[in-house]
Amino acid sequence: MRRYGKHTDEDDIRTRPGRRNTRPRTNIRPKHEDAAEGLVLTVDRGRLTCLVEDRVVLAMKARELGRKAAVVGDRVAIVGDLTGKKDSLARIVRIEERTSVLRRTADDDDPYERVVVANADQLAVVTALADPEPRPRLIDRCLVAAYAGGLEPLLVLTKSDLAPPDKLLELYGHLDIPHVVTSREELQNGTALARVREQLDGKITAFVGHSGVGKTTLVNSLVPEEQRRTTGHVNAVTGRGRHTTTSALALPLAGSDGWVIDTPGLRSFGLHHVDPSQVIHAFPDLEPGTEGCPRACSHDEPDCALDAWVAEGHADPARLYSLRRLLATRERKEGD
Repeated sequence: MRRYGKHTDEDDIRTRPGRRNTRPRTNIRPKHEDAAEGLVLTVDRGRLTCLVEDRVVLAMKARELGRKAAVVGDRVAIVGDLTGKKDSLARIVRIEERTSVLRRTADDDDPYERVVVANADQLAVVTALADPEPRPRLIDRCLVAAYAGGLEPLLVLTKSDLAPPDKLLELYGHLDIPHVVTSREELQNGTALARVREQLDGKITAFVGHSGVGKTTLVNSLVPEEQRRTTGHVNAVTGRGRHTTTSALALPLAGSDGWVIDTPGLRSFGLHHVDPSQVIHAFPDLEPGTEGCPRACSHDEPDCALDAWVAEGHADPARLYSLRRLLATRERKEGD
């Protein structure tokens, strides 16, 4: 059956417009000056749970942001439905400049880096003294990532009722890293929480550690259940809660303006993204001694000026040893 008559003209025939060049293109983007400020609490399959004033708002990233992804701890600009009501969805239109970034890769050979947390003030490395045994190489790698990302490190040693902390603390004593030692009994009766909170008050602290060290137990003790329910991870598809440590989750510290960020248990901590030259900045007493180093010095080679600097008494030899131990983790597998 013919759709048109015998005598047709080209103007009579309807044509479908092409897919290309149908929309005007411009580099001008809206400034969204009226956007609200928000804090990303958790991310789940493209949906971001954000805190806007005192409301928890579900949002998605605007297309104009391209491949730039927001992570837990990011400060963002949000527009749209900010009521926080059920089935409401806002839009993140801007990610503010970050003050610090905790990154890691799957292993040292993997060029793909993953941003774990943004804008944290410190990194709490949680390690059990026994059951499971401490993994110093993993601790070293976390410290290197903290220094490279602009975070202050904090050691939290758990299960001191099973093993003494002296040997492990001796390894890190010359780095002047603050630490807290806890036992299971102290966590149960609450006496350890005061010591931990003293290190967390007024700061945003990301907690990392491998499975079984008591990291989430500690976070649960610091954050009351009602606060976890209010700001906890909700699956954007089913509306049901998920275990908080399947992805990073920011939670307000009870009775304080501080925040804790619980992260999934670590299996490895690759450092492919870390420039070894950044690690020296964590050793201000050694940094002046690098002025005489050859160009691109690794600080662990025969011509390194730090050997003479330390031999002349400008710094403690143990500090140089600590620096080189941390630098060596960049070339070592975690299990070594």
